[in-house]
Amino acid sequence: MNRFEQLLQTRGTLLADGATGTNFFAMGLQSGDAPELWNVDYPERVAAHYQSFIDAGSDLVLTNSFGGTRYRLKLHQAEHRVSELNVAAARILREVVDAGEREVVVAGSIGPSGEILAPLGDLQPEDAIEGFAEQALALEQGGADMLWIETMSSREEVQLAVEGARRTALPIVFTMSFDTNGRTMMGVGAADMMALQRELGVHACGTNCGIGAAEVVAAILNFRANLTDGENTVLVAKANCGLPEFVDGEIVYNGTPEIMARYAVLARDAGARIVGGCCGTSPQHVAAMRAALDNTPPGATPDIDTVVRDLGDITAGARAQAEGQDRVATRGSNRRRRRR
Repeated sequence: MNRFEQLLQTRGTLLADGATGTNFFAMGLQSGDAPELWNVDYPERVAAHYQSFIDAGSDLVLTNSFGGTRYRLKLHQAEHRVSELNVAAARILREVVDAGEREVVVAGSIGPSGEILAPLGDLQPEDAIEGFAEQALALEQGGADMLWIETMSSREEVQLAVEGARRTALPIVFTMSFDTNGRTMMGVGAADMMALQRELGVHACGTNCGIGAAEVVAAILNFRANLTDGENTVLVAKANCGLPEFVDGEIVYNGTPEIMARYAVLARDAGARIVGGCCGTSPQHVAAMRAALDNTPPGATPDIDTVVRDLGDITAGARAQAEGQDRVATRGSNRRRRRR
């Protein structure tokens, strides 16, 4: 049994890490730079970043490889360095984990290609698969325990990324970003995503990034509402640390450790088996989430009013899905997308 599957079975709920970019900016990364280049240029900084989340109590840490496909790296004239940079991303984390005393999952992060798929754009499906496979194989070579496909908005790109990832022997997770009235930018709703999970049959699925913690918990409730009887899908919640604000010319996120701690408990009680943070989430936030999960017994499934009261407002579309008013509209939107 893979380390990811083992820890999920023995620990019940896994705590993931927090943000990569936000924390790298605090370490000197400049806007417009590729974090993936740090895997070779500043490996000690990347190792310190990984260690900070392990010390905070994360059971699962993502590699510094979100933009590691040839398509994203070409923006930095590094498309020929896919293997080098991704192997390094996973190898640094593997070494940090192996030097520690706790079992921690090395999750190979794979983000969107950043390209528009044909026929609307130039990226052909077979080329997308090859690009994702190239990155996935490099992460496996570097020592990843699993592959973590994240921040997706279209079902088509998820399908292609998973197909590429299946060139490896590793477990696969995918997450989509629900940020427009309970849907992704490309119109995928909760029912659509659970149907996609049934089609792909990967090890876990869920949501990351988006608008904020309240929306992520609402999404978990909506996913759970669309499970069929006997379905035991592992759900993932990885929320932004509040909302971004400009402070003294810099973007900061307004979520406090207390809010993120409450979010972690609500996400777990809503049905997530893997809970973590996304943009703006620091090791301090993750440490508060660790303490909350460890010290708060599992409770009843929260309702939407509780989520809004404790974490903030959600969009009307997310509420409609949670209250079961959106399923006919979702099925209709699927038919319209198929016709296009």
